[in-house]
Amino acid sequence: MSFDEANLIADAGLVPVVRLAERCGLPGLVRRHVRITAAPNSGGANADAKVVSLVAAMCAGADSIVDADRLRHAGMATAFGGVRAPSTLGTFLRSFTHGHVGQLHAAHRQLLAALAAHTPLLPGAEEVAFIDVDPTHKRVYGRAKQGAEFGRIKGCRTLHPILATVSTPTARPVIAAVRMRRGKAADVRGAASFVAEALKVAEAAGATGIRVVRADSKFYTAAVVAACQRAGAHFSLTTGSNPSIDAAIATIGAGKWTPIHYPNAIEDPESGELISDAEIAGIPYTAFTSQPKAAQVTAWLIVRRVKRLDKPAGPDQGELFDSWRYHCVFTDSPFTLVQAEADHRDHAVIEQAIADLKAGPLAHLPCGPFNANAAWAVTAAITHNLLRAAGALASAFHARATTATIRDHLIHVPARLARSARKLHLHLPENWHWQIPFENLFTATHPPP
Repeated sequence: MSFDEANLIADAGLVPVVRLAERCGLPGLVRRHVRITAAPNSGGANADAKVVSLVAAMCAGADSIVDADRLRHAGMATAFGGVRAPSTLGTFLRSFTHGHVGQLHAAHRQLLAALAAHTPLLPGAEEVAFIDVDPTHKRVYGRAKQGAEFGRIKGCRTLHPILATVSTPTARPVIAAVRMRRGKAADVRGAASFVAEALKVAEAAGATGIRVVRADSKFYTAAVVAACQRAGAHFSLTTGSNPSIDAAIATIGAGKWTPIHYPNAIEDPESGELISDAEIAGIPYTAFTSQPKAAQVTAWLIVRRVKRLDKPAGPDQGELFDSWRYHCVFTDSPFTLVQAEADHRDHAVIEQAIADLKAGPLAHLPCGPFNANAAWAVTAAITHNLLRAAGALASAFHARATTATIRDHLIHVPARLARSARKLHLHLPENWHWQIPFENLFTATHPPP
């Protein structure tokens, strides 16, 4: 055995994916927006090459800075120019300030708009699009991580990013915005401005029709609703329980409930039991009555009730009366009651994007400085959207596949490089099961001259 073949590459799928990033203007966007000082040892020079190197490494599965060495084997220098070493990329990330992270996010937003314009990334967004907002916690280790704190998850030191995704009824979510926060930050901290930013990104990405912002009860605030209304979007927010909500539920008559059946059983968020039948009702409701009159909002309160499956005290004791568990959604959705309730339950789609990130680039937050990790998270969002666009070009299956599947099928393709007539040729494995999707992606990103 010998490691001596100079013309092999392990990730031939990076060729069309990096070409897609270039065609949609990622290097130019970074040059235009990310302006880190180019003083000696600052790490800020050639920001475009460094960001593209990080994105390519993440597309290939890198979840730490050291993994960027995956781009520096055998024939990679022949296939790609400008690849930077991990030490250079680490210095670059550590040079970021809060303002530089915002600059990188500007490049991310405009790249998403370009990807949506050039690929079938968000089909149907001009009619209906859903903007989902949710925070998550990422466990980190060591005291050197700035902003990492104990408290929100018992026994774990975490950072607390918040994400916003854009999806349609036929498209998996792409990441519109991501913001890193310290571990103990409240879930709703900065939510109103974050929602406003996500709505602008969604509109730039082609979501020009009906837009519905979906979120859990932690975002049920007058500020979040006002942000949606200023942007001309609808809202669908879980409310939780409070005396005003309980009083509104008590006014619903017995004949106003509509039975619904879930084709696939869902898990009750309180009891963990699988349920497939429920009843829903909708009533007008004025929220935030403790706020000034201008901040109060009247819309629909959709109430879903599920029968409690409590066990009887004895084998011969029957049930004296029905006992229910209630779940409420405050919304001004333009759809019917049943459709609006079903749409809100689909808010869980954002967990797919979070799971994709944590199974890939966000498996670790590799840096000590807070802003370096914030920049890493934005770069991970760029990578996620780029892989989703590549999957949309490859096939209908890959358009809805996880990013891990896209890596396995379309990126991790070994190839041998050869030159003929001054052109570089890729010799790929015979009988590769995903040959046609790979050819679709390659042809779409490498059109004939």
